[in-house]
Amino acid sequence: MNTVRQLLTTKNSNICSVSPQSAVYDALKIMADKDIGALLVLENDSLVGIFSERDYARKVMLKGKSSKDTAVGELMVKNVVYVSPKNKIEECMALMTDKRVRHLPVLEDGTLVGLVSIGDIVKEVISEQEYTIKELEKYIQGGY
Repeated sequence: MNTVRQLLTTKNSNICSVSPQSAVYDALKIMADKDIGALLVLENDSLVGIFSERDYARKVMLKGKSSKDTAVGELMVKNVVYVSPKNKIEECMALMTDKRVRHLPVLEDGTLVGLVSIGDIVKEVISEQEYTIKELEKYIQGGY
């Protein structure tokens, strides 16, 4: 099974982020413009949290707060679940399922090097399964 490092080489390397002081409204605008579901929260280039659409729905909308008057730092998840480039795709899927998260920052020696989403992981698993099926078909047909 492929690693996170291999997955990162095939996807866009732009990491979208905000600071903890950013207004929730500004974070939502970035997510809408980029068509993404979460933003990493960085302070002095260090990962301090993650803010997602789920955080907005549960911590702003349902509590009657204003997205223009609330800082991302008030709502972000601070105990961020992350992986390293060495992790296997299968490990990421298990971690996402266990921790009920859809986004995993990728840290290498404490430095942020990427972000993988559940969509990235599912695409990779499907791609690996398609490859395996093709190889098995070749084997069955005597292609070796």
